[in-house]
Amino acid sequence: MTKKNSLGVVIIAGNEEAMIKDCLLSCQWVDLIVLVAANSSDNTVKIAQDTIPKIKIIKTDDEYNKNFSKWRNIGFENIDTDWILYIDSDERITPQLKTEIINVISTKNNEQITYYVIPRANHYLGHRVQYGGSYPDYVKRLYKKNKFKGYKGYLHEEPVIEGRLGYLRLDLLHFTHRDLKSMLQKSIVWTDMEAQALFKTNHPPIVWWRFLRMMATKIYERLIKQKIWKDGTVGWISLIFETFDTFLIYARLWELQQMKIIKK
Repeated sequence: MTKKNSLGVVIIAGNEEAMIKDCLLSCQWVDLIVLVAANSSDNTVKIAQDTIPKIKIIKTDDEYNKNFSKWRNIGFENIDTDWILYIDSDERITPQLKTEIINVISTKNNEQITYYVIPRANHYLGHRVQYGGSYPDYVKRLYKKNKFKGYKGYLHEEPVIEGRLGYLRLDLLHFTHRDLKSMLQKSIVWTDMEAQALFKTNHPPIVWWRFLRMMATKIYERLIKQKIWKDGTVGWISLIFETFDTFLIYARLWELQQMKIIKK
């Protein structure tokens, strides 16, 4: 029988042998950790077992593209604590955030609140960033289990939950875009997913001016409205990558549309 206001953490990890240990150490204080090893073929699982001997590991294999709703729901089905916290392998819980989480799930004044969003402090290429829409980057991650129904959606998964929303004040650390190689690898995967999603909605045929329009929109949004230049060199690198990703999405969508025409 679990204690009252028990907390379990679900971590989704693929090949994350360089990141998983520090992630686990930052949340080793919780009552249960479930690791969903999705398409993991490196030493991630072994490192996790060595770091947290009592960890519960669920292995799953999928198609090339990512399926985060499925993976998050596997974690949900294998946890029995009162509260569930979702953490990615490139995220870290600070001691201050730990204290805030413990307080909110155990305070009777907060009983009407059934889920919380957490601000993320993003780090790109080893630098903390705060502009270009990178902060506070709120994410829905902490749920009261008896009100939570799981995740839905393929590309941008969303939780299905009853009740009121609350906001945590302290940051979850997020070490995304750790190097240019990983940024390129993510671009390959995510632009494909975005293009497939647009294709399935029968997006209008792609013509040359749409590339320019969408790339210009991205530059205006990040550079002018959100002042990404204030993050210095890292901000400019991020802007160029996002603009290139926008081009790739619509180029891949154009390719899918051409393949459909040829098959006819």
